[in-house]
Amino acid sequence: MDLTHELQEILAKRRLRPLFQPLVNLRERRIFGYEALIRGPSDSPLHGPLNLFDAATRAGRLAEVELLAREISVEQFRRLSLPERLFLNISPECLLSPGFKGGRTLAMIRAAGIDPSRVVIELTEHQPTHDLELMKRAIEHYRAMGFTIAIDDLGAGYSGLRLWCDLRPDYVKIDRHFIQGIHDDTAKQAFVRSIRDIARSLDCRVIAEGVECREERETVEGLGITLAQGFYFSPPRTVPPTQLSDQLYATVRREESGAADGLAVEPVSVLSEEAPAVPPTMRVDEVGEYFVASPTLHSIAVVEGGIPIGIVRRHNFMNTFLSRYGRDLHGRRPIIALMESEPLVFSHDTPLEEVSRVVTASAGIQPDHDFIITRERRYSGVGRVIELLRKITDQQIRFARYANPLTQLPGNVPINNHLSDLLKREESFVTVYVDLDHFKPFNDHYGYAKGDEVIQLVAEVLREQAVRGVDFVGHVGGDDFVVVFRSDDWEARCRSILALFEARAPIFYTPEERERGGVFSHDRAGNDCFFPLISLSLAAVQPDPLRCRTFHDVAALAAGAKHEAKKMAGNSLFVERRRGPGPGKGELGQWDSLGTEVAAIPPAGGAAVRPS
Repeated sequence: MDLTHELQEILAKRRLRPLFQPLVNLRERRIFGYEALIRGPSDSPLHGPLNLFDAATRAGRLAEVELLAREISVEQFRRLSLPERLFLNISPECLLSPGFKGGRTLAMIRAAGIDPSRVVIELTEHQPTHDLELMKRAIEHYRAMGFTIAIDDLGAGYSGLRLWCDLRPDYVKIDRHFIQGIHDDTAKQAFVRSIRDIARSLDCRVIAEGVECREERETVEGLGITLAQGFYFSPPRTVPPTQLSDQLYATVRREESGAADGLAVEPVSVLSEEAPAVPPTMRVDEVGEYFVASPTLHSIAVVEGGIPIGIVRRHNFMNTFLSRYGRDLHGRRPIIALMESEPLVFSHDTPLEEVSRVVTASAGIQPDHDFIITRERRYSGVGRVIELLRKITDQQIRFARYANPLTQLPGNVPINNHLSDLLKREESFVTVYVDLDHFKPFNDHYGYAKGDEVIQLVAEVLREQAVRGVDFVGHVGGDDFVVVFRSDDWEARCRSILALFEARAPIFYTPEERERGGVFSHDRAGNDCFFPLISLSLAAVQPDPLRCRTFHDVAALAAGAKHEAKKMAGNSLFVERRRGPGPGKGELGQWDSLGTEVAAIPPAGGAAVRPS
């Protein structure tokens, strides 16, 4: 299909439409810039960029199309008054085309009133580039105009690594192939970690392309990548967002991570210390006076308009400042020349667990280093890595002291502390007491080793159905567990627990016993009896913080519900409607097993009655 006429009409009538996709600073949780993308007319076969640029290349008019795309993108960027940086795509073959004329991009940028330092020339590699030396001279030409340089799709192009080495770009974009599913792929994580380390040694910033879900965002951030782009943040739009939605970074506040490791979760603000901040224009010798006057001062934040942009560490600074001729060479320069431009920055409410993960994944971080803490993006103070490590270690020791040795779940002390904290804050939650039915005859029949395997199965199922960072799983002891749900769908999760256990528990029996539906063993009086297959009894209570003042009240309420749940045969869930100690007027409990039976609990928590 000959699209030459279609392409000619698009060029003549300037029928290109710009879209903008934000790039995000993950640490500062703000928009870092926008990549300009181009589309043809919606009613044209050249609407998509692949068809558009392929047709332009075939017609020998790629340079014209790219120049028009840049003009329209720059005009719309100015018209929308978009903040931060503008990333403009330029293909190498366009740069090296015979008709290429330098200076046009700078002219249109200046005409739009945009500072060239806000513009990033992004090289998108479509075809092999053989004359790297000529391209290098072209890139140096752009740099001389004040532009910065990015290489696109590292790992997917023909000569990406060689271009990176020879051209030394300011930014390098990791191809989306290495980002998609990175949370489940250790090989991709290793690749990104290597790219991150190389970039740091070359003073280059890495951008993760193609972030499409929360897990990818969290993994990329945990690997120390500070910049990202993808549909998770926003698809390309005609009018893009200028601020990020809080939901993108929403993390439910965690006091106890029972579904994971049981560590008490505190925000990084508990480590915040006051430390001086200086503007980027302050002279180096003035900053030196701060360090000389305060021997215990480890670092100084560099802040512009309240926003931290760098950090000055005592050791590195004094090595330079106090070296021979150091004061003479650097003293009158602005401190921005000697600061570290990519410090670790965390919002004040970031959990210590997340801070620890980022710090340990960051290359070159030492125990005596500081990181910056912000509140609503503005500088708040600094935290010390050594204090972070000490805090995490103390938590781990405290957890190990109270954890159940078999399941490694929190024991009675963390359970009681967690309940007390929720009651103190008058938060809504549901406590589910979990108990095994017919466990003693199973243990007697098969031995304690098999019994331990069943206990571990229960712990595994509970962990699977609890939302990490939201719900709490504890092991009271023996075959008794507690789950504290703050998930809205707690009842559905309870049903899933019962279904999973019913499906997995029979594997511990012989085929004959599975067929028979149980085992023969001795009861507590020593009589030979038949006992059904082990099952779970779940007793759920929703304590009223105004009536349950302590964890003892919650435990008493749960114990009563457990008593009712144990009356029911098979895997069952009992939901107690009483919300405090003693009977409550008009409050009803109900229970139902995994099947279809339903019964009601009379007021005042009386005995359950099976439907006839």
